[in-house]
Amino acid sequence: MNSNTIAKGIVKAVAIILAIVLALYALYLIRSVIAYILIAAVVSLIGRPIVIFLEQRLKFKKTIAAVLTMAILLGFVLGLVSLFIPLVIKQSENLALLDINKLEQNVSTLYNEALNYFNLRNIDLSESFKESGLLSKVNIAVIPELLNGFISGLGSFSVGLFSVLFISFFFLKDSKLFENGLLTFVPDSKTIGTRTSILKIKGLLSRYFNGLLLQITILFIIYTVVLLIFGINNAVVIAFLCALLNLIPYVGPIISAILLVLLSMSSNLGENFQEVILPTTIKVFIGFIIAQLVDNFFSQPFIFSKSVKSHPLEIFLIIIIGGLLFGILGMIIAVPSYTALKVVLKEFLSDYTVVQKLTRNVE
Repeated sequence: MNSNTIAKGIVKAVAIILAIVLALYALYLIRSVIAYILIAAVVSLIGRPIVIFLEQRLKFKKTIAAVLTMAILLGFVLGLVSLFIPLVIKQSENLALLDINKLEQNVSTLYNEALNYFNLRNIDLSESFKESGLLSKVNIAVIPELLNGFISGLGSFSVGLFSVLFISFFFLKDSKLFENGLLTFVPDSKTIGTRTSILKIKGLLSRYFNGLLLQITILFIIYTVVLLIFGINNAVVIAFLCALLNLIPYVGPIISAILLVLLSMSSNLGENFQEVILPTTIKVFIGFIIAQLVDNFFSQPFIFSKSVKSHPLEIFLIIIIGGLLFGILGMIIAVPSYTALKVVLKEFLSDYTVVQKLTRNVE
């Protein structure tokens, strides 16, 4: 090997590394667009059963079916926005008029009643809380600024929403558009296998995301009924937030439980602890447990058996690994990502024993 060959090899290696770096940098610059495309792909998977129903059962044309599906999904999003914006504005106004001294007195009273009820009088945290003056340090004046920031952020949200809806429409109208886009980066020799994998992934993930939608809906209904029965303020919004938090595996239900307990107690702030606050909170918590039992013994087995087709321990380990690598986002996307990976492995590496064992339930 002469020096000329070595020099060419070095130049080629440097060129490849430089090309990879530039490609990664380009992807970083257009990360928002990539996010829009991925979100639109998820939206199209959720809307796919609706389009199929409108096309095959009601005999609508693809364009009309896609338009109606987008109208349904958009109506759902607008309903959520219309639900939260008035609440945020109202709560901001309430905070701006908040009497800190009265709030501190109510919290202190609630705390003392809780200590007396549970016989924890030796723990004198109440005085420390008063001396710290934490509530008096809360700057209520920043609330209007936060509200302005929230409203200005709606502009960016609107751009993102329009982009996602626009892309989603074409994904729904032409179900092979996303598929063909991916195939442009695949060698001709791998086209058939890749197309087969994409079709399987679309079917599995469509069932998975619609299963999650069913899961959230069931929890939302149960939480709403429970909170309305016991007169908790903003019951619908709290129920939706707690149901949505359930998308975070393992951690989400814990956060939901804490949120429900705290908001149930704060909803009755100023009432007698033993006669009103504690019984109401316990009843709400029992309702939460019932909702979780329904979720764990009905919703989740249905979702995982129909789409993921993996052992519960396998799912647990994948979620933990996803959380360690990418945090909460990793926990959320771990299951669908792993499902897609299993399909690809079975299609291209099915000769390996470990792949055969991992993908034996994947059709």
